[in-house]
Amino acid sequence: MEQEKIVFCRGGGCTAKLGPAVLQRVLSKLPPPEDPNLLIGTESSDDAAVYRLSDDIAFVQTLDFFPPMVEDPHLFGQIAAANALSDVYAMGGKVRTALNIVCFPEDMKLDVLGEILRGGAEKVREAGGVLAGGHSIADKEVKYGLSVTGTIHPDHIRRNNTGHAGDLLVLTKPLGVGLICSAARVGQAPPGAMEAAVASMTTLNRWAAEAAETAGEAIHACTDVTGFGLLGHLAEMLRPAISARIFAKRVPALPGALQAADDCLYTAAAQRTRNHLAGRVRWQHVDFAMQELLLDPQTSGGLLFAVDPKAAPALQQACQKRGVFCAVIGELLPRMETDIIVEG
Repeated sequence: MEQEKIVFCRGGGCTAKLGPAVLQRVLSKLPPPEDPNLLIGTESSDDAAVYRLSDDIAFVQTLDFFPPMVEDPHLFGQIAAANALSDVYAMGGKVRTALNIVCFPEDMKLDVLGEILRGGAEKVREAGGVLAGGHSIADKEVKYGLSVTGTIHPDHIRRNNTGHAGDLLVLTKPLGVGLICSAARVGQAPPGAMEAAVASMTTLNRWAAEAAETAGEAIHACTDVTGFGLLGHLAEMLRPAISARIFAKRVPALPGALQAADDCLYTAAAQRTRNHLAGRVRWQHVDFAMQELLLDPQTSGGLLFAVDPKAAPALQQACQKRGVFCAVIGELLPRMETDIIVEG
């Protein structure tokens, strides 16, 4: 018997995120935390919260869920889980426990939910964590994700905005997931494109994070590239003394992604990020398709490291040894007249 499919949502995956400008306005109204043990909270744009339990250990806490971007329930569960687990890896932590977050229609077959949860459980197990429970509610649309707890030494947290001028920017997955999903939604994805996107989305960032451990303190900053696209998350890595340069020709794209951009199959999320970054990015001989690729929202995207140039070759070798994709796509610079320069 053919398995029931879930609805391929217009705003599935990380394209469902609220825009960065909206989030900034809302979060700015929250009272600042007063607990000195909350090492990372809402005051920054880091990937997860970090709470110190002792001099030697801290909790890394994150939560992520969204509607489907694929029709296969099992694959959706894997993708949503891999995406949620990624924030712990971006901070340099180890995954310990996870809780399911489920929104599910009452009139849909429970076998579908079972397949979603099976996919999520597989990825938690692959991450070395324990699935400890969860919570579910009835909803008109399917949504799934995880609340994840990890651990880390308080002195070894990888923040996203502590890079140094001169650092190289290293990306561990190709871009284009949002563009390919948009193309697939209207039946215009070329053969093999969606399969390549799914393979990327279901790959844990655990192996990239383990490769980064070989570089130690030479990794000065890290984030994962998700709903705000490469440039949106890169902008969060900057601070007043630091700018960035991206070499567009070095940026890897999933097969079919640039064609989808040329065909104007881009996402509303990418346009929100473009508007948010208006005046902060200088494009130098970069065509429209590449611009869209750099703004494209990624679901379960790769890690973006700011690494000391002397340690970059060792990081690349460690990635290669573990079968992890790795590309040097840019650099951090002393403050320029604009935040981000993209060279074609």
